[in-house]
Amino acid sequence: MTVGPVSPYPVSVEAEPGESLSRWLWLVKWILAIPHFIILIFLWIAFFIITIVAFLAILFTGRYPRGMFDFNVGVMRWTWRVGYYSYGALATDQYPPFSLEPRDYPATLEVEYPEQLSRGLVLVKWWLLAIPHYLVLVFFQGGTGFRFGGLQLVLVLFAGVALLFTGRYPRDLFDLILGMSRWSLRVLAYTSLMRDEYPPFRFSP
Repeated sequence: MTVGPVSPYPVSVEAEPGESLSRWLWLVKWILAIPHFIILIFLWIAFFIITIVAFLAILFTGRYPRGMFDFNVGVMRWTWRVGYYSYGALATDQYPPFSLEPRDYPATLEVEYPEQLSRGLVLVKWWLLAIPHYLVLVFFQGGTGFRFGGLQLVLVLFAGVALLFTGRYPRDLFDLILGMSRWSLRVLAYTSLMRDEYPPFRFSP
């Protein structure tokens, strides 16, 4: 039986491994990223409120208001950049920009805007349908959203130790950490009502 090519998921999470990473900078990135962490607290409060409003809009109109959609994608994009720089990956020393918009940065995130969304799915996909993914993400990241914890944090710390002693980021670890981040951000987009397509159970693009 011939298996056709896998269709790309409409949430794109990509990254380029950093070159000439500092052996020690990762030890203090938690301090350097504090300004981003503070801003992200408020951005995620806004994200949560907007998602509730979008839930009602989708329920009654079948559409996600475009301005709200773009803002929430921007919050996810900002979070991914900060995670990639800090303890979601430690894979670049390039400081993240303070921006919701696409920028020339080694970690990128895009979500295709849906012209129409199911009114019925909006009632169940964020809690019922996503349960299998939640179970996986609790193991990967210690929770159901994109966060720094669980197995992924352990692997990131291994990468940091490898950097400290060898000056190199192991490529296999990079691919695995990127895959976990890709998985969690797809699920986040789905449970935040941005897409109706069920997230794949895979690390690859």
